[in-house]
Amino acid sequence: MSPRIAAPHLSDRAAGVLRQLFAAVAADFAFRLWDGTTVVFGDGPPAFTVVVHASQTFFRLLRDPTPLAFGEAYVEGAVDIEGDLFAAMHVANALEETRPPLAERLRLLLSLSPLALRPPSHREERA
Repeated sequence: MSPRIAAPHLSDRAAGVLRQLFAAVAADFAFRLWDGTTVVFGDGPPAFTVVVHASQTFFRLLRDPTPLAFGEAYVEGAVDIEGDLFAAMHVANALEETRPPLAERLRLLLSLSPLALRPPSHREERA
């Protein structure tokens, strides 16, 4: 059995990580985290919302922030996109140009929890 990350404010820390990563993106969009926490970017109503269903998915995407990893999470149902899919693709393309280096991703993962650095078990990958 894998350890659960029992932190009452994990989603608050995850929201802070998202704010750091997406601060420079000029678009109206949002993230909704596993506990319902919503992080909104831009000045207008969100054109789309990325829904992350579990903290482990958030950690996995932060460890490997590639289009392939996001696409796999989407196909698995671990993330959803509500709203304008084309606007979401535009933001994804903008992010490819500003991908944070490994050291920064590790720092952000550690700010969430030391367990966030642990690769998922095979059981968690299938869940």
